[in-house]
Amino acid sequence: MAIRAVLFDLDGTLLPMNQDLFLKTYFGLLTEKMVKSGYEQKSFMKALLSGTDAMVKNDGKQSNEAIFWQVFNSFYTPDNAPPISLFDSFYREDFIKTRAVCGTDERPRRIVDAVKEKGLVCVLATAPVFPAVATETRMGYVGLAPDDFALYTTYENASFCKPNVDYYREVLAKIGLLPEECLMVGNDVTDDMEPAAALDMQVFLLTDYLINKKGADIAKYPHGNYDALLRLIEAL
Repeated sequence: MAIRAVLFDLDGTLLPMNQDLFLKTYFGLLTEKMVKSGYEQKSFMKALLSGTDAMVKNDGKQSNEAIFWQVFNSFYTPDNAPPISLFDSFYREDFIKTRAVCGTDERPRRIVDAVKEKGLVCVLATAPVFPAVATETRMGYVGLAPDDFALYTTYENASFCKPNVDYYREVLAKIGLLPEECLMVGNDVTDDMEPAAALDMQVFLLTDYLINKKGADIAKYPHGNYDALLRLIEAL
């Protein structure tokens, strides 16, 4: 079946990065903001990580955003919880400092342009644990913008997370396509390749910033670097 859509992961795929370094920097910046605002570091991180874990385990009954705040706020009383406005100001003013630990490369922009020039649906299938503002900021690091994508997943518009196959089913339902009509591109074997391939999506494993936690044999997946991916897209 002909490919009608290309789904891209963001972190480590379209956006060059070492994920561990990025997360360390992100959590450090966010914790610093909260501590300066009077919140105790360890209890805040416990609430934050518990809320994030709840999103990863979300069963689809509510949005990731709703379940995050439900779990996060359960660690505080109504009077002492960090307000959403404090998070909003962090993402508006401080989150962009994560740019310093992300790489630069012109090829992701060229790859997305090649998808659009072929008239294919372009989707940013990034882990929906961030608010839209944070996802939009990160895509901007490589010269991409919201209007480059028919859909980009965020904690506001998703009810599942990778590697749950229901995350991919939800994306497919939103764009109205069958798995066989889609190509999933990502750098994480567990989060991107395994669930997408299980649904019979075509896949491409980007190896520039490969994540392979289980040490899986990647030979069973089409794989390569940015240049190989660009050649694949141009050949569709």
